[in-house]
Amino acid sequence: MKKIDFRVALPNLITILGLCLGLNSLKHAFEGDFEKALIFVVLASILDALDGRIARLIKGTSKFGAEMDSLTDFVNFGVCPGIILYLWILSSFGFYGWLVSLIFVVACCLRLARFNLDISEKIEKNNWKVNFFTGVPAPAAAGLALLPMIISFSNFKQTLQMEPIVILVIVILVSFLMISKIPTYAVKQIKISRSVFILIAMSTVLFFGFLFKNTFETLTVIGFIYLFSIPVSLIHYLNLNKRYEK
Repeated sequence: MKKIDFRVALPNLITILGLCLGLNSLKHAFEGDFEKALIFVVLASILDALDGRIARLIKGTSKFGAEMDSLTDFVNFGVCPGIILYLWILSSFGFYGWLVSLIFVVACCLRLARFNLDISEKIEKNNWKVNFFTGVPAPAAAGLALLPMIISFSNFKQTLQMEPIVILVIVILVSFLMISKIPTYAVKQIKISRSVFILIAMSTVLFFGFLFKNTFETLTVIGFIYLFSIPVSLIHYLNLNKRYEK
């Protein structure tokens, strides 16, 4: 019987755990507990950020793991947010609300399919473009689409309250951002100094501290920071493109 190296199995187990967390978000959404549904999506996104990095760190990457990670992303950041948003607010628009949910899910599928092709080409060429995604990545898009719901559970809900029609438009816009060709930061092969690493490590501690204490307020701030980073990444990409493509 062929044995599986634990280095290869560990990242896949983390991916499966992330999938279970994502599916649990659906369970809570169907039960009307949207606060817990959001928390499970956040936990799934944290594991999604870890599994690939752990695989590369322990040299446990595999084609099977890459495919499973992509399929898990489709469920956790495409299907789950689409259905959660429909159950939460989009169902009030009837057929049109369901149509917008479908658009989001399909856009996520297309975005991940393109990502699988793009990343292999960028790695083969080994160029600076590997540090940029084409379009908004699925986990970030899920966060942006769910941002109105996150705000509704935060202390910002009075000042940032949104009408249902605005939320519907936001979901449509995020769907198109996923399949757009707008470059967004990927930071996959950026090398940093030891002092910068220490700063990032301390910032990570502060982030998780605030996340545990003021979960939805912290997620709201992170959501807006990412939103503002999109035009910054576009300008940065265009400047680099001028420099290297001469």
